[in-house]
Amino acid sequence: MDLACLKTFPKALEQTVSMDNYTSASHNFFTACGVDRASDRRRDEEWLAVQLQDKATRFVPVWKLYNLFTTGPIPKPILLSPREAQDLIPTAESTVLLGVKEGSTYLALGLSSRQASPPACLAELGSFQDLRQVAPLLDELDGTLLAHARAMTYWHCRHRFCGDCGSPTMSLEGGYLRVCTNSQCGQQHFPRTDPAIIVLVTLGERGLLGRKPSWPASRYSTIAGFVEPGESLEDAVIREVREETGVKVEAVHYHSSQPWPFPSSLMLGFTAIASNGTIRVDYEELENARWFTREQIKSEMQSGRFKLPSQVSISYRLIEGWFDAGNLGSLRSIPTPG
Repeated sequence: MDLACLKTFPKALEQTVSMDNYTSASHNFFTACGVDRASDRRRDEEWLAVQLQDKATRFVPVWKLYNLFTTGPIPKPILLSPREAQDLIPTAESTVLLGVKEGSTYLALGLSSRQASPPACLAELGSFQDLRQVAPLLDELDGTLLAHARAMTYWHCRHRFCGDCGSPTMSLEGGYLRVCTNSQCGQQHFPRTDPAIIVLVTLGERGLLGRKPSWPASRYSTIAGFVEPGESLEDAVIREVREETGVKVEAVHYHSSQPWPFPSSLMLGFTAIASNGTIRVDYEELENARWFTREQIKSEMQSGRFKLPSQVSISYRLIEGWFDAGNLGSLRSIPTPG
């Protein structure tokens, strides 16, 4: 850690230095939330079979990457009892052990993605919705379970056939392994996640934010991008910032990580310090990039000319940590139009 950098980014970096990474990551949405993934029970077929019938077990249904919620102004996730799930299990693409908490076992139920509509019995209970839109209304446990279920059922859907020989694969070990059924191949396939860096770059009292043309009007966020093969996380930060904005970074500090199942990423959060403020936007990646002071963020939020990313995202946490390190109060307390 280059302690000289603390002079440039004092309070926010002091908070990062004083908080261990596990504690910092625990504040991110979609994290483990105390769920025991029970990895030691994944090969115990007898135990798994019992859990399918246990009254305390709950199934998290996923259809075409959508989760099931109640209808109404405040959607609630719908988890199925073994009785409600029993007729769906035989035709499901996947059944995955998510974990155990407080005596209840949770499993993901990946419904057939080839069906044009969800099973009628579930349509009667509620509607399948995009987790990203509903997540701000969920508690931590529900967010964790639904995100985990979404990521695992997505992986199963995309690995029904062996990438080596094209033969069908079968699910084993509680859904954390797929094995090629071709005896001459037998390739094992394990779940994968795509690492992506996300970084708040600062220069003095300014923070660098960008926006993509597909985002809602006036929304800005931190710079992000996927890590390339043979590349360190720190090199990815430097490369992505330079590629998208032209800004050169001279110091990089790890913040925390967040599972981001849209569809299967792991966001690795950083703060960084720029060596210059010149911006050259890559318009194939971004529509715009700007340096913002805290005062500008506050005034433009109040006028409706600036919108933040979702509060469940690590991007929001990075911006919030930097903003709250100033003297304008809490980012969450700023009144906005509507």
